[in-house]
Amino acid sequence: MSDFNEIGKTVVRYFQEWGFVMPKLHILGFGEFAVETGKKLVLAIEDSGVNILHRCGGKGKCTTCRVEILEGDYTETSPQKALDSKYFIDDQLRLSCQLRIAGDLKIRTIKTVENSGLEAGPRPLGQ
Repeated sequence: MSDFNEIGKTVVRYFQEWGFVMPKLHILGFGEFAVETGKKLVLAIEDSGVNILHRCGGKGKCTTCRVEILEGDYTETSPQKALDSKYFIDDQLRLSCQLRIAGDLKIRTIKTVENSGLEAGPRPLGQ
């Protein structure tokens, strides 16, 4: 049965890559949203109605767009140089501006406009 589940996951992943099926982004406490494969995670979160912080505009410098990856598929756009030891909390924390959606993904946002009292920052560039 385990092999069958792995085959099914592989088929879904290929369908997502080819654009037949959109990946699902599950944001803990906010819901589940259909998102485009290859889209920057920070933009997918924001476009889903979650006011995530991104104070540096998605340049990977401020670390305010951190998310906890609970499970799923993503690709990293560049090394996580901004997330050095003074900000590092857990292996599962990533900068959402440095990730692209590669398949279904389940995350927890760390800082939002609502829980920080700060403005989100300029909208990050890119798809």
